[in-house]
Order: sequence, then structure tokens, then C-alpha cells
Amino acid sequence: MTYDWCRWREAAESALYGEKGFYRRLEGPAGHFRTSVHASPLFATAVARLLVATARELGTDRVDLVDMGAGRGELVTGVLAALRDGALGPAPAVRAYAVEIAPRPEDLDPAVEWCAEPPRGVRGLLFANEWLDNVPTEVAEADADGVARYVLVRADGTERLGDPVTGADAEWLDRWWPLSRPGDRAEIGRPRDQAWAGAVASLTAGTAVAVDYAHVRAARPPFGTLTGFRDGREVRPVPDGSCDLTSHVALDACAAAVGGAELLDQRTALRELGISGERPPLARASADPAGYVRALASAGEAAELTARGGLGDFGWLRRRVADGGEGERGPAGEEGYCPA
Repeated sequence: MTYDWCRWREAAESALYGEKGFYRRLEGPAGHFRTSVHASPLFATAVARLLVATARELGTDRVDLVDMGAGRGELVTGVLAALRDGALGPAPAVRAYAVEIAPRPEDLDPAVEWCAEPPRGVRGLLFANEWLDNVPTEVAEADADGVARYVLVRADGTERLGDPVTGADAEWLDRWWPLSRPGDRAEIGRPRDQAWAGAVASLTAGTAVAVDYAHVRAARPPFGTLTGFRDGREVRPVPDGSCDLTSHVALDACAAAVGGAELLDQRTALRELGISGERPPLARASADPAGYVRALASAGEAAELTARGGLGDFGWLRRRVADGGEGERGPAGEEGYCPA
């Protein structure tokens, strides 16, 4: 990093994904913040159910799973474990991919293919948990005359206003996050729209899901949401590689970029997948004390995943792709599929 002025997208790209970027650290994202994946294995179980349902819809006993922004492979590992457990019933054979720029963890299941880009021609489920919020965007701010200008930043986090926003970025702002009052800010989500469209396009058939902090046009935050995280705490966003840089996702804009997508909250999505947070009947405590304690603990974890004001408010963007859809080629042969 240098102390030259640059736009936020360039600065965040270097700070997160450069040679010494935050996401190349050995401890991985889990060393700094907690997602639904880390909150409870029930989240991976829900994704496993979705994978089984996707295979059923495709009429196949061999299905692909792509974990976008895989961190250190926690989600894909949890999904494969849930399938192998047998509690979900007969499971399809799975070819699993973890998409991440960091080096492959030494202890990762050898059945998981580690790659820097999503594979093309996937038939199955692509799942992106808290991926889009780390796709860097430009930041814009309205000046004293209400003109939207790019925000420039240095490696120490100092900011100043730059040139007026023009072209495709200006069109995106006008449609999705118009700025008029001096001091209003926005993250220009066009790169995320493109990233989501690319993820969907990697599917030949199946379902693509993005899960993230989100907002919609009718309720955009007036001053943006760009922030940093380090060691489990929210910190000032400084693009020097010392912290995560994240901002909420305009999932409605991502949905429109591809079309045919369904937008719902995590609470609703997980309940559809059997994660409700309901407490077990008290009568079970005397009939099966150990089972009651386990069910109670599970209900507590489910309650956290579906809580209002917390993880339950996350947005789920879900897009189904019929056979013969956007993908370019299918995975070669039958090698690489592992029985659940």
C-alpha cells in the first residue's frame, strides 16, 4: 500500500486481496469475525438439505457443490459432514469445490477441489455466504451542491472527494441509490451485480444462492455502510491490509442484474429448510432428558440463526437455472464425485 490518493475500489482490492492482503492471512476470516457458518453446524445442515433438494429437482444422483468465498472451507466441510451423517437420508454423490484466493488449508478434505475461480458448467448448488459484501465497490458522496463524487482514500484511511461520478456508475446510482443531499454516501454496487451475474452464469443447471448483509432501494442507509472488522470488533475502515473491509449489499440490484431471482430473509429461508428455533416440548425432558438437552441446545443455535435484528435479517438471493441455462461446459467425466 502507498499513501497516494485512489478510489475506494482500488484501495480495497489491494488491501483485501493483494500480495499481503487481509484475506491472505493464515488465520482466515474466522480469526476476525463470526458468520452463520461459525455460529452453528445447523447452517451447513440447511445447505446440505438444499443441495439434496437441488439434486432431486435435477433428477440426478450426482451433483456439484460450489462454496464461493470459502474462507478456510468451513461450510463445504460442514455440508459434506451433514450428508455423510445419514440423518438427511440417502444423499447424492457430490463433487465439491471451494473457491478462495488464499492457499488451500492443509487439513481440508482431499475430496474438495480448491480453486481461485468458480468452475464453469456446474450442475448443482453454488452457495455464496458473505461473499458479495467483500467484492470491492466505489464509494460516492454528494458534495455541497448535491453532486455525487467519487470518494478518494489513502492507506491510512484519510478521505477526500474526487471527480464527479459519471458513466455506468452514475446510471447505477440514479437507478439504485440516488444521492442529492450534501454528505449522503453510497457504495456503488455495480461490481457486485457483475460478480453475481458471473456466478449464476457458471451454472448449467441448479441453484445459485447469495447470503449477505443487505438493503433495498426503499431503505438505503443515508451515509453508506462501509466499515472494518478486526479481532471480532468493528473498526474504522482503513485500506492497509490490517482489517476486513465490508459493506452491505444492494441485493435488489444484484437480483435485477440477472432476473428471475427470489429475494427473502434468512429467517424465512432457513425455516423452509427445517431450521426454526422452536423449543422442544417440555414433556420430553422427563421421557428423554439427554435428548431434550440436545434438542434445547439445537433450538438455541437455530434461534440465533433466525433472530430478528441479527442473522435472521440477512438477505438470501436465490436464482434457479434450468437445464440448458447459462453454463458453458460440464465437469469432465465422473471422476471427483465423492459418495456422501
